[in-house]
This record gives sequence, C-alpha cells and structure tokens, in this order.
Amino acid sequence: MPRLFNYGSCCIDHVYQVPHFVAPGETLSALSYEIYPGGKGLNQSIAAAKAGAHVTHIGALGEDGKHLKQLLDRHGVDTEHVSIASSPSGHAIIQINPEGENAIFIHGGTNLDDHISLLEEGLATAEPGDWLLIQNETSGNLKAIEIAKLRSMRVAFNMAPMNQRALDLPLKDIDLFIVNETEGAALTGEQTPERILDQVAKTFPDAQIVLTLGEQGAWYQNAKTRQHAPARQVQVVDTTGAGDTFTGFFLAGLINGLEPLASLHQGCAAAGISVERPGAATSIPSLDEVKSQ
Repeated sequence: MPRLFNYGSCCIDHVYQVPHFVAPGETLSALSYEIYPGGKGLNQSIAAAKAGAHVTHIGALGEDGKHLKQLLDRHGVDTEHVSIASSPSGHAIIQINPEGENAIFIHGGTNLDDHISLLEEGLATAEPGDWLLIQNETSGNLKAIEIAKLRSMRVAFNMAPMNQRALDLPLKDIDLFIVNETEGAALTGEQTPERILDQVAKTFPDAQIVLTLGEQGAWYQNAKTRQHAPARQVQVVDTTGAGDTFTGFFLAGLINGLEPLASLHQGCAAAGISVERPGAATSIPSLDEVKSQ
C-alpha cells in the first residue's frame, strides 16, 4: 500500500463563539472560549490516519505545542519528523457564529520556519507511488514538491489558504488539486463549477482535481471522467476543519484502493459528520462512523 507523507501545519486553535462576526471598530463579547488542536496539516494527518492510511507527518512545533505531537501519536501518525523549536507554534483565532460559520486568522509561527533539512530527512524513505500531501500554511512547499518529484512520488495540493504564493508554485507538477469553489476560481479565473473543471482539464490535462462545494457535495475529475457525490443533510454546529476531514478521508480512500467516486462519497460523509461537532481535529469521525452512513 502506498504511504502518505503530509508536510503540513500544526496550530493551536483559539475558538470563540460569537453572536456575529466582529465588525471594524467593534468590541464584541464572546459567548464562550475554548482551545482546540488544529492546523490544516494536523487535521488532515489525523483524518487520513483514522481513515486507514499509513501517515508520516512532517512539520514543526514550539514547546507550547508538544501536546499536538502527542495527539498525532495517539492517532497512529508517524511523528519522527515533527521537530520541536524554541519559537512559538502556529495558532489560529477562530470566530464561530450561531449558524456554525467561521472567520479565521492565522499566525504561522513554527510552520513558517526553514524546513529544508526536515523535508530532506522526512522524505528520504519515500518510494515511487507514495503520496505527498501539502497545504499552503507552511514555508517549504517548493522544496517539498522538488524532493517528491525526484523520488517519483505523487503530489496532492490542498490550495488553502489561497494566495499568490500558492499560485506561484510549479503547479504542472501537481497530480491532484483539492480546492473549494473560491480556490478553484482563483486557480482558473472561472466562477462556476463546470467552467472551473473545464479550465483545469485544459490547463492541467494530466492532473486530477477535487472541487468541494460544501452542502452541494463535491466533484472529482481526471482525464477520462467527471463524477459527483452529494453532501449529507446535517445540522451544522461548526464548519472548522470540515474541508480537512474531507481531504484526509478522500485521499486515504484512494490510497486504500477505493475508486475515486467511492473515495469522494467517503470524504463527503466524513465532512458531514465533522460539521455536527465543535472543533477541528476533535470533530473528525472514525472510519466505522463514516461507513455507517
């Protein structure tokens, strides 16, 4: 079975329940405050591991984030290449409104340190056909892609958060794009799901793409097919980490030999369960829960 190497962020999430998102110049009293484990990389590693993939996480934490490494360990993620630095870990400030929507800003912390040696060591045992998963919350994606391609790995890029730094990477080397509608629009210049998929097929004809659409489900496309999976109808509590849960379960499905459409359904089911629970990493379901849907 191929292995998954996830070069990704780990964050400490500070989560505030608020009556509405704070406006410019406004001072707002939070309804509650909690601290959760998070970061797109950490969330996706845990999700993929819970979905049955063999996951090696590559990243960095501060002394204040040692509990995040312990959490990855508890979920069976290989953390040999998660380093502990003297500077603070990444963290996120997350507002959750009564509808379960979120507004987030992030401080990169150790996620933005120099990770070249860490990547060289962490990917040294990767073999052809293994997967590298990257997001856009770390500093070394260019080096990660370079090493992965030298080792004939497949590269999946969850292009979040979307910005020019993501668009400036060598996108021709990406084997699988995972984007939401906003990120897909930035990648292609198109606005509707159909036109986004059409443009990806034209610009990156050899790549696969997953386009997530929240309550409207998700699309998968490769050079031969385009398939859709619907989302579950759920009572939304907190959408934080739903996309990460989807990514981990979808990619683990591919790695474990599921067809793309079955992997798509698995990702949608897992994300649907996650939004019914608070937190990011803490909301990720088990594979048994997903299979029971």
